[in-house]
Amino acid sequence: MAASDLFKTLLYTVNNLLQQHKYKTALAVLKGFRNGAVYGAKIRAPHALVMTFLFRSGSLREKFRAIAQATYTHSRNLACFVFTYKGLQALQQQLQGKQMQSHSFLAACVGGWLVFGENNNINSQINMYLLSRILFALSRLAVEKGLIPQPKKDPFPLFATLVWGIVLWLFEYYPHTLQPSLQSSMNYLYHDSNTWHDITDSLIYNKPKAN
Repeated sequence: MAASDLFKTLLYTVNNLLQQHKYKTALAVLKGFRNGAVYGAKIRAPHALVMTFLFRSGSLREKFRAIAQATYTHSRNLACFVFTYKGLQALQQQLQGKQMQSHSFLAACVGGWLVFGENNNINSQINMYLLSRILFALSRLAVEKGLIPQPKKDPFPLFATLVWGIVLWLFEYYPHTLQPSLQSSMNYLYHDSNTWHDITDSLIYNKPKAN
């Protein structure tokens, strides 16, 4: 059999397998792993590239190694979480014979503990990103369910006022409580702008270039 015929046969077999309904749940879990890996890499790579070259010192090789490590960690963790979440959700549904809201919550709790429970920079950023989103979502849900009244005025200006007031107060007086990347960003914006020697490190560079 020619190589092209073998490839066509293999491709036909795989495509036929993908169409089998009895394998749909397992295949969905596997594709979830794939999508988690791809999405994690897409999200982390450009972010790590920008943050590393803006704030990290070291050789070019060290910077690219840090970018690759951050991208790999984010991609792996997200892939493992999606795999765990979808697998546990499917298992619960199969055991109880129907889909329930608690299945999603419990599966995500287990996945979050197993995958995102380790205290490192990547997991910290992801967890804090989600925290801000769920606080917004829970506020909207509380209004929808009638647990709190619909605000007569847009509460966003008050929200912005408190967020910026609290974060700058923490930065100025308790900076150790903030995430290192946020400290670096705020140091660049608010403290480094207080120091200069001449036009080079006033307008061109942030700090004087080493001789």
